[in-house]
Formats: sequence, structure tokens, C-alpha cells
Amino acid sequence: MTIDSVRGAPDTPRLAEPELVQLLTPEGERVEHPDYPLDLSPEDVRGLYRDLVIVRKIDLESVALTRQGELGLWASLLGQEAAQVGSARALADNDMVFPTYREHGVAWCRGVDPLNLLGMFRGVSHGGWDPGEHNFHLYTVVIGSQTLHATGYAMGVQRDGVLGTPSAAATIAYFGDGATSQGDVNEAFVFASVFNAPIVFFCQNNQWAISEPLERQTRIPLYRRAQGYGFPGLRVDGNDVFACLAVTRKAMENAREGQGPTLIEAFTYRMGAHTTTDDPTRYRLKAEEEAWKLKDPIERVKAYLVRNDFADAGFFDKVEDEAKQIARDLRNRCLALPDPAPLTMFDNVYAEPHPLMTEEQEQFAAYLASFEGETR
Repeated sequence: MTIDSVRGAPDTPRLAEPELVQLLTPEGERVEHPDYPLDLSPEDVRGLYRDLVIVRKIDLESVALTRQGELGLWASLLGQEAAQVGSARALADNDMVFPTYREHGVAWCRGVDPLNLLGMFRGVSHGGWDPGEHNFHLYTVVIGSQTLHATGYAMGVQRDGVLGTPSAAATIAYFGDGATSQGDVNEAFVFASVFNAPIVFFCQNNQWAISEPLERQTRIPLYRRAQGYGFPGLRVDGNDVFACLAVTRKAMENAREGQGPTLIEAFTYRMGAHTTTDDPTRYRLKAEEEAWKLKDPIERVKAYLVRNDFADAGFFDKVEDEAKQIARDLRNRCLALPDPAPLTMFDNVYAEPHPLMTEEQEQFAAYLASFEGETR
């Protein structure tokens, strides 16, 4: 690397792409990595494939519901299924997850009913699930703030004095490449590093922070930022569910053993829009999307299963049918969700009554009452 390469114009490529950890090629060929051994049975691989297919079907159904006016918004994970399923299946039951608003695949793996996700985007609940039941925190829409929450939680786990024991737990925080430009994320890196907190920072680098390309976010590969804070960082093929599983498993084990934080950059691609209010055709080329279709996370696992005679056509048909049934059931349950009474929006905002909240609730109640008796 030269100084000129670092100081180049913003739109000028500066560095060759770094190598990434990959255990399954886009063609479905298994490769080994000396630092990340992974032993999966055929049943394990079939389970991962099932997760990927179901998660994608849930996502596509949710996009359709939004287009039909049944959800106010949806943040699609299309193309990022392997990063989410692989990392989530690496977690222990007592590990704690802090998601953004796109971790639908992680939610599925943690046992959260997808209806709860849709209820939030439909506007009928503030969250819809108990974080303590699934060790999966509520979605965070404020970009990057969950990384500080996660770091604080991890520091609490550290003070429980169980690291290095069989009951040890670690924390994982999910965020995107755009969030790395937020102060909260960098502050979380500082705290996690200096306190050696048991946390894994999992960055899904889908290369488009809404409409900003990656080169507008960073001058070096994102995983290398960890070095400046004093903890390890690495890049993994985010479309490779095997590699995401192996890398996350090792990072979480290190955290539980008291070795501190790790930054994982899952290099992937957001195949759809940032959210259903976004139009990606305005800022990126169709050819780029077409190139990434060849790296599809589901197709490479399917190719691996077929290549090794681990699954037949009957298996793939069964998984597809199950996914469709889950999507149909989800649609029906979503449409049946009752609209909450307007004043319930003030419930559960605070644990105890709050004077300002009470005043706002009374004002809104008076506003609603002003329409009583009116006819259209």
C-alpha cells in the first residue's frame, strides 16, 4: 500500500480487496481453512439449507405485504441470509443478541415468531417479544446505538465472573457498513477494547449504506479498523453460511473464555432495496446485482448438497413446500392482527408512570375526543 493510494480521490479505488475466509465456494465446493475447521454432518447442512430457504420466503412475503399496504415498512435481508443464519447458528442459548432492524434471519434462529417482527412494522406493537425469553433484544432503528447497549451488557456479563466457565456467555451486536460511520459504534469499540468485554461485533457489509457506496464510508477494509482499537478483526464471505458459522463460533468462544472482542466483517451484498421506501436503481448498476446473483447463498448450499448426494429432489421440494406454508400462515396471521386502541401507544414506554408521558397522553385523548359526534 502506498501513501498515494490512501490519499487518492474519493472515487478512486485505493486498495486491492483483501482475502476473506471462505469454506464453501459459489459453485458449492467445500474448501478448508487452517484457522476455522468445521465439521458438519449431512443433517446439519440440510438444516442450514432449510433455515436459509424459510428465512428468504418470510422476507419475500413481508415485502409483498408492504407493497399491498399491510406493513408500513420492511427492511429486506435478501442476499444476506447466510451471514445471519450462519452467525446465529453459532450462538449458545445463553448468548445475548443485539440486532438492528434487518436481522430477521437471526430472529428466526433465536425462536422469535416472525409475526412479532411484522407486528412492529405494521405498527401494532412497540416490539412484540420478550428479549429475555429468546436472548434476542428488540430491534434498534437508531443506527448504531445498539452497539453501545451490547457493549454495556457484555461488560455486565464480564462482572458476573463466569467467563472461562461452562456457564459463560458472550454478546453479539449486528450492524451494517453505514453504521461504522456513527460515533456510537466507534465509542462501543473503545469501551469493548479497553475493558476487554466479551462481545463480537458482526458487521454485515452489504456495500450500500442506504444509497452511499462503501468507498464513501471507509478508506480501508472495515475489518482493519479493529486493529486501531486494539482487538482482532477479520473478513468472512458473507454469502457462505459455513464460513459465517465457523468464524462466529470461534469468535464467540474466544469471548466466553475472556479473550475480549472481535470484529467480523461479513462481506455480502444487499440484493434488494434498503427498505421498501428505497429505489436502488437510482444509485447502483443492474450489472452489479447480476454479478452478485452468481454468489447466491442458498444456491451454493444446494449445489453442495447435490454434489455430495446429501439431498434429493424430494428433500428440496419438501423444504420449499414448508417455506410456502410458513409464509401463507404468516400472511394470514398478519392480516388478522387487531388494530390497537390509539391511546395504547403510550403503554410500556416507561416502566413507571412518567409525568411528561401522562401529559401527552391526556392531550392526545382530548384531541381524539374532539372528533366524537362528527359525521362524514
